[in-house]
Amino acid sequence: MGVSIISTGGTYRLLKENGVAVTEVSDVTGFPEMLDGRVKTLHPKIHAGILARRDKPEHMQELKDMGIEPIDMVVVNLYPFKQTVLKEGVSFDEIVENIDIGGPSMIRAAAKNYKSVVVLVEPAQYQPILDELKAGNGELSARTMGALMAKAFITTAEYDSMIASQMQTRLGTEQFPVSWPMPTEKVFDLRYGENPNQKAAFYRDPFTPGVTVAKAECLHGKELSYNNIIDLDKALDIVMDFERPTAVVMKHTNPCGLASDETISKAFRTAYDVDPMSAFGCVIALNRNCDMATAEIIHQYFVECVICPDYEPGVLEFLETKKKNIRLLRTQSPIGPAYRHREMKCKRTQGGLLVQTDEDVLIDPKNLKVVTKRAPTPEEIHSLLFAWKLAKHVMSNAVVYVRGEHAVGIGAGQMSRVDSAKIASFKANEPTKGCVMASDAFFPFRDGVDTAAEAGITAIIQPGGSIRDQESIDAANEHNMAMVFTGCRVFRHS
Repeated sequence: MGVSIISTGGTYRLLKENGVAVTEVSDVTGFPEMLDGRVKTLHPKIHAGILARRDKPEHMQELKDMGIEPIDMVVVNLYPFKQTVLKEGVSFDEIVENIDIGGPSMIRAAAKNYKSVVVLVEPAQYQPILDELKAGNGELSARTMGALMAKAFITTAEYDSMIASQMQTRLGTEQFPVSWPMPTEKVFDLRYGENPNQKAAFYRDPFTPGVTVAKAECLHGKELSYNNIIDLDKALDIVMDFERPTAVVMKHTNPCGLASDETISKAFRTAYDVDPMSAFGCVIALNRNCDMATAEIIHQYFVECVICPDYEPGVLEFLETKKKNIRLLRTQSPIGPAYRHREMKCKRTQGGLLVQTDEDVLIDPKNLKVVTKRAPTPEEIHSLLFAWKLAKHVMSNAVVYVRGEHAVGIGAGQMSRVDSAKIASFKANEPTKGCVMASDAFFPFRDGVDTAAEAGITAIIQPGGSIRDQESIDAANEHNMAMVFTGCRVFRHS
């Protein structure tokens, strides 16, 4: 199309070797590439050619006086910073050397002068732009130029946020800097958000290691919905806490069943039976491969999604045949405490962003404070610790009843803690007598303990810290219950 091409280094050589007429940038600037290629395009003959406003005669006269040719298109593929960071065994020096300087500078310059300069930042843009140039006799529409400008600034913003987040992580200068860098890349568009009238898309942090829903592979089923992803994320978060074969049944951001057992099929069977009515249309997370015995149980129910490390031979084919719409995901990595990555947790508010450290509450049985006359038995301590792991994943106010290594009743998201205790009894699908109880925060009054006693609870684990702690302790003693304090609260408000 009669375009003269200026290029640098490796791109110049590649074009020349393939018979494309190209001018090396050093021939334009009159300076060789310097400092191992760190300085190539940072020169007035490049940036003035990009930034000169074509609608200002004085700008064009200055170019003419200085012997500078206008540059009408900038095409940049930035140094592969993300890919470098993700390389196994990469050194910090190599990461720093892959921070592009000239590329973002040219992109920003071209984007600023978008009414006159075309700016392209990824190969996917090339063919559509070529097509429009051909159809428009070498011209692009104002709408296209504006869209390219916006895409350019999104690209440099993402690039800078990736760099900033990595420097923040690797150098650890400030836990909470004055502005929060958040690198993201789009995974896919969603059919809609929480409700059909809302639009949505799913993004991921490209640098988050470990097991995540954002990196999981979707093997079968309908497209994931906004709500599916929220429940999958929370379900995965729960089973990551357990070493033994564990299954969680998730519904509307709360677990309605959780169990550990000798096999994953036994764990799932027990977890589903905790509250089978609520489990209708659930999301399931397993911390072991889904085997045929588990798949045959799943086949009996309406299940929205399953996420697990992988599927045993024949299981995928079985579920795909029996369940046309079920979403089947695999992490392709083990799931458990050793594979959890702790990162800052962010939540948007209207016009703001909340950032906090990840919740990481590991309870050593030796640090439990027994506050009642009766100490819990070893069996009760085992169940109390299981209950504590469950309670910290249930929406507050949270009260859970547990027997052995499975949930019996779950009371979630109530404004009153005693109501949560009552709901835990109401939701129980088996007798609660002999169960233990966990509460994610202290009891403000003794009524929660009294309600637990009515349900036959024998031991309680809670943070303690209320000005009325003694009333709860007295109530436990009256009912011959054991009570232990953890000293830490595990509210979950979102």
